[in-house]
Amino acid sequence: MLHTDYSYAATLAAAERVHWRVEDLLDDDARLDFSRPFLPEALVRTDELGFLNEDERRTVNQIRGHTYLCLFGLVEEFILPFVLDHARPDLYSDDHRVRALLQFAAEEAKHIHLFKRFRQMFEADFPVPCPIIGPAEDIAAAVLSHHPLAVALVVLHIEWMTQRHYLDSVRDDQSLEPLFKSMLKHHWMEEAQHAKLDTLMVATLAANCTDEEIEAAIDEYLEITGFLDDGLAQQVQFELDSFQRATGRALTASERGRYMASQQQATRWTYLGSGMTHDKVRLTVEQLSDDGARRVAAAATAFV
Repeated sequence: MLHTDYSYAATLAAAERVHWRVEDLLDDDARLDFSRPFLPEALVRTDELGFLNEDERRTVNQIRGHTYLCLFGLVEEFILPFVLDHARPDLYSDDHRVRALLQFAAEEAKHIHLFKRFRQMFEADFPVPCPIIGPAEDIAAAVLSHHPLAVALVVLHIEWMTQRHYLDSVRDDQSLEPLFKSMLKHHWMEEAQHAKLDTLMVATLAANCTDEEIEAAIDEYLEITGFLDDGLAQQVQFELDSFQRATGRALTASERGRYMASQQQATRWTYLGSGMTHDKVRLTVEQLSDDGARRVAAAATAFV
C-alpha cells in the first residue's frame, strides 16, 4: 500500500497561490538573448565537446534548450488526456479532488501553449529550423496504450524530474538567458503541485491493482522509458544536424562520434536518469514493490 502525506485540498490551495498566465511571461515583444546559454551545464555537458569553441558550444546549448521545452510540450500532450481520464470517474464525489485534477489539466494545457509560444520565438531568430521527434499524437498514443499505473509512474517521473532540474542546477545559475530561466521557474512552480497530485493518482491506481498487476505495470513503465530512450537517440541526431547547419561546420567522423556519445548520454541523464533516480520516485516505487524498485534501479544505471 502506498502512503502519502499529500492531500487534494492542500495541493489545490498551493496551486491557486502560484497561478500565472502565459501573457505574464511572454508579451508580444519578447525576444530571446542568443548571446547567453539556455540550460545549465549539468544538463547539456557541452564541456565534454572540447573540439568545439565557446560560441559553438553555446549553439549546442541553445539547440538543447529548444529541445528541452519542446519535449516538455510533447509529453504534456499525453499527460493532459491522462489526467482528464483520471478525473472523470469521480466528477460527483470529492470536490477538492476533481478541482485539483482539473486545475492540473488546465495548467498542462497552459504549459503546452507556453512552449509553443517559445518555439515561435526561437524559430524567429535562430538561423535554421530544429526538428523535434514526433508526431506528438503518435508518441502520446504509444504511451497511453499501456496500463494506467505504468503511465502514472511515467508522469510521476517527469514531474519530479522537473523539480530536480530546477532546484539542482537552474535556480542558482546566473549565466542563463533570463527569459528562458523565467519559463523554467514558472513551469517548476506549477509542476511542484503536479508531482504531489500524481503521487496521489499512483496511490489510487495501485490500491485497485493486484500484486501481479503492480509488477506488470512497473515492467511497462520500464518499457515506456525504453521507448522514450529510442526517441531521444533520434533527437540527438536531429540536434547534431541542426548544429552543423546553424554553424556551417561539418564535423569529422571522429567528432561526430564524440558528439553523439556525449550528447546521447547527457540527454539520457536529463530525461531518464534524473527522474528514475529521484528520491521521491524511488520511494514511491519501493512502496509498491521491493523487486520492482530493484528493477528500476538496475535500469537507471544506463542513464546516469
